[in-house]
Amino acid sequence: MSRIDTSKGQAGQRTEGRAGLDERYRLMVDAITDYAIYMLDPTGVVSSWNAGAQRFKGYAADEIIGQNYSRFYQAADRAAGVPQRNLDFAAAHGRFEAEGWRVRKDGTCFWAWVVIDPIRTPEGELLGFAKVTRDLTERRAAQQALEQAREGLLQEQKLRALGQLTGGVAHDFNNLLAAILGSLELVRKRLPADAAGLVRLVDNAIKGAERGAALTQRMLAFARRQSLRFGPVALDALVAGMDDLLARSIGPDAVLQVAIPVGLPPVHTDANQLEMAILNLVLNARDAMPDGGRVTIAANQGPGEVTLIVSDTGQGMDDETLARAAEPFFTTKGVGQGTGLGLSMVHGLAQQSGGRLDIRSQPGQGTEVRVALPIAREAPSPSDPAGRIVAEGTDLPSLRVLVVDDDPLVRVQAAAMLEDLGHAVLLADGAEEALNLAQGNTVDLVLSDVAMPRLTGVQMAQVLRVLRPGLPIVLMTGYAEVDPADGPRSTARLAKPFTLAELKAALAAGVAAGGGAT
Repeated sequence: MSRIDTSKGQAGQRTEGRAGLDERYRLMVDAITDYAIYMLDPTGVVSSWNAGAQRFKGYAADEIIGQNYSRFYQAADRAAGVPQRNLDFAAAHGRFEAEGWRVRKDGTCFWAWVVIDPIRTPEGELLGFAKVTRDLTERRAAQQALEQAREGLLQEQKLRALGQLTGGVAHDFNNLLAAILGSLELVRKRLPADAAGLVRLVDNAIKGAERGAALTQRMLAFARRQSLRFGPVALDALVAGMDDLLARSIGPDAVLQVAIPVGLPPVHTDANQLEMAILNLVLNARDAMPDGGRVTIAANQGPGEVTLIVSDTGQGMDDETLARAAEPFFTTKGVGQGTGLGLSMVHGLAQQSGGRLDIRSQPGQGTEVRVALPIAREAPSPSDPAGRIVAEGTDLPSLRVLVVDDDPLVRVQAAAMLEDLGHAVLLADGAEEALNLAQGNTVDLVLSDVAMPRLTGVQMAQVLRVLRPGLPIVLMTGYAEVDPADGPRSTARLAKPFTLAELKAALAAGVAAGGGAT
């Protein structure tokens, strides 16, 4: 019986089996569409291409095989030699893995996760590289959106905490300014006519204190702790009343042009804050034109709203600056030249009024700020069409005024100003003492702070309305933690810090609201 040699048949079977396995592996790789899987020769030339690679990168196999894989990189990366460095790293360390921008056939970019593995013979000779790529553009966008949401939430929490801190600090600061401004005004009034040098110094100090008061108002507007007096405001009358102020503020190198149509319907907002907003916008426009230019204040009417437009021919803003322009405390001005609260205050006023703020700008093309405000349902007063709070008071007979404030600086200063106006004064450091004094003494009017410990000025006013009906009450406030408008209707309001004229006007308003001095 002859012996049959089976070695050749077994070898052939192994070869055929390996070929079959290789074919199945090739078919599996070709079928994968979620990953780009392809081979490179040692120099980076593409030698195979699967369906996933065609899907991600847009090339058919016959378009890319034989081409260097560097064409998938951005031009800057190619110029810097990044594709070859990645191959060298994979060859030296056994693997390269990274994420970055890659380029499709149509020139668009996608965010890719890439892996490069070297392929070697058993003897260690480099045959080429296996390259795997996955498109992570959507996942990266989702991660970025999540990070932005987290950052936005964190920023909102920070701003809320900052707003609470700002409100408290502004209240204390207003008390200090009330004492400083009131004292300076009295000193200014009593200086002899020939003390010109002292008058200039006092005037300068008053201006500094007024700037502090304006800054505090911006802080309160940012913190939304400012009590706004909403009402109908005629925009044309309000701007006309600011002519002198705006002309002085804009300086000699800029031209101010006002183009507000007559007959626009009144808007619903706070007139005093709108004046401050317009002044802030004009000052910003002036500062954006260091070599001079034109500032235009205009307005137009749309459905249900009137839009105030302040534009300039200045330097303009790039996209990054424009995106942050209304952020609280963001400023491009030098140290000491800007607080970064001007536009945020305008934004806050627009929102609180039920309107909106829109800023349009391009580098070298100037800036246009549009403040849309809702049309008021009622007409403004004929005696005050601009809707401003007028600080004019009628002359009153000598009153016995009870001053109530837990801050001794404010008490003393208010007393000095009242005495200068010809009134007698009683002092109380809190509501409890004030209630006792109001019952046991002849008091013609109560001038009280709002934010006091234990019993607020509003609560005290409500008690006084029962104990002393018709007693005139004026509530002072450094900020609106408790809005005086929540108190009895027969109370008048006085914002700290205040001038002699404003105090006089508030006393007259208090007497009128209370039905006359008792």
